[in-house]
Amino acid sequence: METSGLSRRGLLKGAAVTAGGAVLSLGNVSVAQAADSSITATSPDGANRITMSLVGGVLQWSVKRGGTTVLNPSVLGLELSDGTRLGTGNVSVTNYQHWTKDSTWTPVFGRNATVRDHYQEMRWNLRDGTSGVNFSVQLRAYDTGVALRYVLLDTGSATISDELTTWVFPDNTTIYSARDEAAYSATAPESIPYTGTSSTDNGNLSDLPLLVTLGSGPYATVCESSRVNYPRSMVSSVTGADNTLKTYLMKKSARSSGTTQNTSTVTTPFTTPWRVLVLGDEAGDLIDNAELLLNLAPACALPDTSWIKPGKVFRCELTTAAGTEGVDFAVARNLDYIEYDAGWYGPEFTTTDATVAISAIDLPSVIDYATANGVGVFLYVNRIALTDPDTLFARYKSWGVAGIKLGFINDGTQAMTNQIITWAKAAAKYELLIDMHDDVRSWGYERTYPNWISLEGVRGNEQFPTATNNILLPFARNVGGPMDYTICYGQSRDLTTNNHQMAMAAVYYQPLNFLYWYSKPSAYATAANWPGLAWFDAIPTTWDESTTVAASLGEYVAVARRSGSTWFLGAMNNENARTVSIPLAFLDSGTSYTATIYADGTAGSTPHATPTVVSTRTVTSATTLNVTMTSAGGQAVILTPVS
Repeated sequence: METSGLSRRGLLKGAAVTAGGAVLSLGNVSVAQAADSSITATSPDGANRITMSLVGGVLQWSVKRGGTTVLNPSVLGLELSDGTRLGTGNVSVTNYQHWTKDSTWTPVFGRNATVRDHYQEMRWNLRDGTSGVNFSVQLRAYDTGVALRYVLLDTGSATISDELTTWVFPDNTTIYSARDEAAYSATAPESIPYTGTSSTDNGNLSDLPLLVTLGSGPYATVCESSRVNYPRSMVSSVTGADNTLKTYLMKKSARSSGTTQNTSTVTTPFTTPWRVLVLGDEAGDLIDNAELLLNLAPACALPDTSWIKPGKVFRCELTTAAGTEGVDFAVARNLDYIEYDAGWYGPEFTTTDATVAISAIDLPSVIDYATANGVGVFLYVNRIALTDPDTLFARYKSWGVAGIKLGFINDGTQAMTNQIITWAKAAAKYELLIDMHDDVRSWGYERTYPNWISLEGVRGNEQFPTATNNILLPFARNVGGPMDYTICYGQSRDLTTNNHQMAMAAVYYQPLNFLYWYSKPSAYATAANWPGLAWFDAIPTTWDESTTVAASLGEYVAVARRSGSTWFLGAMNNENARTVSIPLAFLDSGTSYTATIYADGTAGSTPHATPTVVSTRTVTSATTLNVTMTSAGGQAVILTPVS
């Protein structure tokens, strides 16, 4: 559902506006422009300003937040395969449009029950004087950040060979770059490490989302949204240009296989993805402003979403008994799904038939047992078994399967972007949830196809990363969209405390949350030994309201999320023990709450050995909690209204 109000202020003569606020048409009004000129879109709160300038026939953009420069003048443009470089010279403005839109919409699931879509947009229609190609650049400014994209306006086709968008940051900028599933590392923009192999894109490249700190502030996360029929973007350091990044269009897949695509042919008119800067004065603002990517994505394409159910998942070992035991565990622990992972139909890299379970699994009986107990079943499928997804997904639907987890997805090229969307559409046709694994990155399409409920693209718990890695993720990768991190509770290989793992369920946005990764139900047979089970039993995966209540980049983070009238607060720490004061001002005033607190006890010989101490107290919105965390520690708090 969406409600909208479009301001008439600033609309061009000839623009038609309905009573409900929707623009029906905009006149192609020619405007006289000086040889050097600029336009600026300003966010409704006045804080964010994105400017496009035409200087000597060359397009540039720049960004400010408040009085602080986020981007210095930076080159804009597209390069076509015939050598035409749109935006880099002999460009003239043919049309100018601007308006403000204010609307709200209701996501199928998300961080908040409603999302406000409020922005000012500026557009220049332009003509390349050498080639005669007509194109447009669109700017948007939200309170939560800024974005721009290109539109090729002429009817026909075009072949894009490069995107010329650059990002020139001010001095003293630090970026946190990562590629594939590596940990984020701090560096100067011009110093991204050289990575890649002979079969992948190579260079001084970083994946998106990319975290940016500008001296003492503000903070930014570079992302993309609404990628369709276009390669995935990375950013590269520019040799000899301090503080400068350039948008890089991937030509090979991230996983070293698939066909190389040096260009992308599109039918025109054609719109490129949005280039996005999520912005905030404080690091925690980036977490709260992540819905910007969804606002830039197309609205939900599915007429019926009633079957889409986010939830918690338990991975079973590959036997019939483990499946039924997993169902019982799911019922006892308030989980929504079980999953059979790689190997359920045979060796995943050699078996192309994902319709016949191995002899150890009586799949129909497990599905029947799960369904009778209100538990859904996910099945893993390696990409080599996806040659006919429509037939395969129809088969799974007929079996009663709830969702699929796709493995070793080769995101990167234009063809793979389209293949991923095709898989999401096909899964939706058969009412299947879909979780895409390995180096896949979000572009806001969980709004358009909300059955695409999760994806990986993160250094998650399968690699038992450091607490410092975990602390950076909410400001970087998770801003870009849902992430399948796989929470490990009680694993001796964890480099964190159990409370740190518990807190992830609130701090990270994971609408499909795999819990108890690498564990068996029998590991938790004595519930008294595992006080965190009650936390995982209670916590949902999607929310009515979310707010970041404390954050220091790379040091600690605390996020509170509400479901109904109950709040769940998660706090996570890096390797330095500390106490963080957290005001509970987000609670309803005049209401008392029972706080059930899961805290780190006395530090053990390793973080994993640190015990959990459970306590309760009565709190109100006037209370400040002193959250004490050991090295690589955390704290989890359930806040329930006193009846």
